[in-house]
Amino acid sequence: MSAADVLAILQGAVVTVTLSFVGILVGLPIGLGLALLRWADVPVASRIVAVYVSVLRATPLVTLLLLLFFALPNVGIAIGPVSAAILALVMNTSAFNCEVWRAALMNFPKEQYEAAQSVGMHALLRFRRIVLPQIVRVSLPGLVNEMSLLIKVTPVLAVVGVVDITRAAVRIGAETYEPLPPFLVAIAMYAPIVFALVSLQRFIERRQLAAEAA
Repeated sequence: MSAADVLAILQGAVVTVTLSFVGILVGLPIGLGLALLRWADVPVASRIVAVYVSVLRATPLVTLLLLLFFALPNVGIAIGPVSAAILALVMNTSAFNCEVWRAALMNFPKEQYEAAQSVGMHALLRFRRIVLPQIVRVSLPGLVNEMSLLIKVTPVLAVVGVVDITRAAVRIGAETYEPLPPFLVAIAMYAPIVFALVSLQRFIERRQLAAEAA
C-alpha cells in the first residue's frame, strides 16, 4: 500500500464519521420526541409512531436506502447519494433510539413526576429538571450501543456510491490485488471511532455520578 492509498481510506473515514455524526445528532432528539409521544399516549400520534418504529426496525438499512434513493426522484423529489444516506441513517437510528428512550420512560417513577407537578412545576420544567437527567443516565448504554452499530453499518451506503472506509478499502484492494493491507488499515480506523464513543459514555457516567455524590 502507498501513502496515497492510506490517504484514500482516511478520506473514507472522514465520510464515515461525518455521516454517522449527522445521523446521530439528528436521530437522537427525533427518537426522544417519538418516545415522548408514545409515553404520553397522544391519541392517533402514538399509534402512528408505533407503526413507524415497527416498520423501520424491521427494514434493513440497505433496503431503506435504496428505496429512498430510487423512489423519491419518481415522485419529484431530487435526492443525491449523500442526502439519501443521511436520511436513511436518521430514519433508521431514530426508530431504534425511540425504543431505547421509551424503555427508560416506561421505567421512570411516576411519583416523582406527580410530586413535581404538585409543587407547581410546569410540564417543560418537570421534564427538563426531573425526567430528562434520569432517563439519560438509564438510556446512555443503549444509545451508545446504537451509535456504535450505526457507524459499523455505514458500509451499506456504498450501494448508492458513497465512499466510506470499507468502500475505499475494497477499491484499493481491487486495484492492488492485495486486499488484506487495506482492510487492516480500515479496521485500525474503525477502532478509535468506536472507542471514542465508549470513552464519551464513561465520561458522562462519571460526571453524573460525581454530580449525584455532591
